[in-house]
Amino acid sequence: MILTASRLRAQGPSKTAFGIRHSALVLIAATLIAGMATAALYAAQGRGPIVIGPPAPVPPEVAIPRPTPSELTQVNEAMRKFIASDKSAAQPLLKKFESLLLLQPPRLNVAATFTQTTQRMGARHEGFVEIAKQGNIDLLLHGDSITDWWVQGDANKAMFEKYFGGQRVANFAIAGDTTQGVLWGLRNGEGQGFQPKAVMLMIGTNNTGTYSGPEIAEGIGAIVLELHRNFPDAKILLLAIFPRSVPGDPVRDKIAEVNRLIARLDDQRHVFFMDIGAKFLDDKGYFLADAFRPDNLHPAAKGYDIWGEAVREKLAALMK
Repeated sequence: MILTASRLRAQGPSKTAFGIRHSALVLIAATLIAGMATAALYAAQGRGPIVIGPPAPVPPEVAIPRPTPSELTQVNEAMRKFIASDKSAAQPLLKKFESLLLLQPPRLNVAATFTQTTQRMGARHEGFVEIAKQGNIDLLLHGDSITDWWVQGDANKAMFEKYFGGQRVANFAIAGDTTQGVLWGLRNGEGQGFQPKAVMLMIGTNNTGTYSGPEIAEGIGAIVLELHRNFPDAKILLLAIFPRSVPGDPVRDKIAEVNRLIARLDDQRHVFFMDIGAKFLDDKGYFLADAFRPDNLHPAAKGYDIWGEAVREKLAALMK
């Protein structure tokens, strides 16, 4: 993603749709190669294969409608009868595309399961569990690299200190993690032993390559439920997934779809949705100069400054 996005950014708005699709294919190939290399590394370290965990509860606001086996049979029988009896000029086309018109058995949404990802194996996870046991946490930050790297490098650390210095803050985000990994961590020690006043959550960008928008929204909704189960009195600041890549990249449309869906989780009592993505972009949709790294994904110090300023007052209000 880093190389592809950087090239796209350098080429600017004149990049053709064909070029973007070609770059997306390059990205997929690079991601697969990187994934295989990572899997080999973890296998060598004895962390060994990912085992998909049990499904997590999903709030109705983002739940995907799924037919029961009997409903699926009933609908498909009715559709076959309709196609067979149709006398219009469209009947040959209906027959040709019958398989596309029939309901398919719903697949397991791994994004909404308690699955231990490689990111939640080993020292990082174990360290979070020990921090959780010690308690004394007023604000919990959770997510992936975008949150994890608040404290990567002196410039970013200065921004973290600017907005969170002097507060009792724990950051349980891990670079590369997904909704399912966050769910597993919360259920396995990272969500026990303390009761924060507030949680700031942003997660899902690492799910975009594999899952649909509604599936990612289910995963985020499941995390919100798990957070509320573990921390019933905490206020959850649910951030929209930040934009990534450049205008015209389909990933932006998928992220926008996820954000529209998870906005439904805002109840102004326990969950407060906030979309600050536009603050990072210029009027053409490109990242502001020096706000994000060349990968068009991770904030630089200026981006963290924009983020901190955008949520400062809201977090203060939620933590009262």
